[in-house]
Amino acid sequence: MTWEILAVFLGSSLRLAVPIMLGMVGELVSERAGVLNMSLEGMMLTGAFAAALGAWGTGSPEIGLLFALLAVLPVALLQAFLSNTLRANQIVTGLGINILVLGATTLAYREIFGARSREQIPGFDKWSPPLLGDIPAFGDAVFTQVWLVYLAIALVLATGWVLRHTALGIAIKAAGEDPRALDKSGISVLVIRYGVVLFAGATSALAGAFLSIGDIHTFTEGMTNGIGYLAIAAVIFGNWRMGRAVFACLLFGGATALQFQLPTLGVDVPNAFLIMLPYLLACLAVAGITGRQTSPTVLTVPYRRR
Repeated sequence: MTWEILAVFLGSSLRLAVPIMLGMVGELVSERAGVLNMSLEGMMLTGAFAAALGAWGTGSPEIGLLFALLAVLPVALLQAFLSNTLRANQIVTGLGINILVLGATTLAYREIFGARSREQIPGFDKWSPPLLGDIPAFGDAVFTQVWLVYLAIALVLATGWVLRHTALGIAIKAAGEDPRALDKSGISVLVIRYGVVLFAGATSALAGAFLSIGDIHTFTEGMTNGIGYLAIAAVIFGNWRMGRAVFACLLFGGATALQFQLPTLGVDVPNAFLIMLPYLLACLAVAGITGRQTSPTVLTVPYRRR
């Protein structure tokens, strides 16, 4: 029984960490290039609503996923335009976008589905990769997941490799450390920074789609519940390094899974504390409890070409 409980906990932790991980990947790349996307929460919520609407309207979760990617594109472009072209404050504009998206999706949800609706919509089915699903005790509970879980893992590995071993990764790092040197080399800082914000938008769309059509197959008002902020905290927790940031995502996912696991074990812990736990860990990470943090040199600083 002990192994079964552990397997269920690990599977739940992985599933709950995936949307944080998807948001973290895009945010880490964006911040490495000097752009802080506080609008990550709004991008995720846009993706979740658009995916639900597309899947509900067409009956196809694949089309819903496409809807999510297309819907988040204008939001990401707005963030990129405000941050890079208008050189507006990245924190203020990001929070403004989050508030705008929350209001817009809530209004659209109530108009289309009705207030307090919990209508089930078509979503992705779970499956397990060959061999992994056959592992005794752990196979079914841990590895039977929606395919977006494995896409997230592949995306983490691919992005980490690009950042470390390619010219594009060097250019992204230079945009966040010494953009003037990058500009003098003939590479447009503006193009790099626009590109990383759009990439963050794409990963946020995947995260939002996972929430609505990959996990619970419905949409609820404000269903992201701060996941975008947890993704930003994971980047800080990880000191802008991919491996440590992934660990932070898994830690936040495990803390969330405890909300469901401890009551089934008969452990008497206040539910409010369990709900608060992931965000408490995030606050500790941002406060620097995890050690000295060295952010990219010009993070949040707009580039002005002389």
